[in-house]
Amino acid sequence: MAIHPSAVIEEGAQIDPSATVGPFCLVGAQVVLAADVVLKSHVVITGHTVVGEGTVIFPFAVIGEIPQDLKFKGEGEASRLVIGKRNRIREHVTMNSGTEGGGGLTSVGDDGLFMAGCHIAHDAIVGNNVIVVNNAAVAGHCVIEDDVIIGGLSGIHQWVRVGRGAIIGAVTMVTNDVIPYGLVQAPRGHLDGLNLVGLKRRGVARGDITALRAAFQMLAQGEGTFHDRAERLGAETESAYVREIVDFVLADTGRHFLTPK
Repeated sequence: MAIHPSAVIEEGAQIDPSATVGPFCLVGAQVVLAADVVLKSHVVITGHTVVGEGTVIFPFAVIGEIPQDLKFKGEGEASRLVIGKRNRIREHVTMNSGTEGGGGLTSVGDDGLFMAGCHIAHDAIVGNNVIVVNNAAVAGHCVIEDDVIIGGLSGIHQWVRVGRGAIIGAVTMVTNDVIPYGLVQAPRGHLDGLNLVGLKRRGVARGDITALRAAFQMLAQGEGTFHDRAERLGAETESAYVREIVDFVLADTGRHFLTPK
């Protein structure tokens, strides 16, 4: 275990012998650092926080502090943050623990990149392979599914769901749910198409991409409400990717969706 002499490790912290804690870090009494975790320097980790294997946290990040929520009343063990494996958490990133009203857990998956100054709020559930670019903010109770990219200086409103493989352009405010593989941009968040670049990079078959494009056109231009179009699409499609969009839209969450322009 490599712990710099200037680091403050509170009694009770569980630190794997292979972890590294750099200069002037603070590790709280209820923190768990798994194998090969690296805290570069000046990192604060507090609260009931678990940091998964191989995650690297860069200077001045504050991880596991209490929620920025006036309803928070010091829930203690009911407020947790769990971070997965091999994440890269860059400078000045903040990730808050959960609230009792939101289930008590903020969760971050594996293999994410959280660039400088971004924020993950209380009770957010963030999937695997997510990229949150500089100074973007994910508000409380959001669900960010796998393979999502959130552009710099963007904001995801509380309770919003962003489906798998979606991309949010820079300087975008997202106030409604985003379908899987959707492309959202513009200051007030318009659904402008599909994340075709991301689909191609992941090796999605041409036939599936064609099916997704046809599905998007039906959702954009078909008759009836957005919900009605999704139901018809579900009855007609044979594509697993399209079915994923349909299931996302038809899930009973009470949320509204960004719809195609």
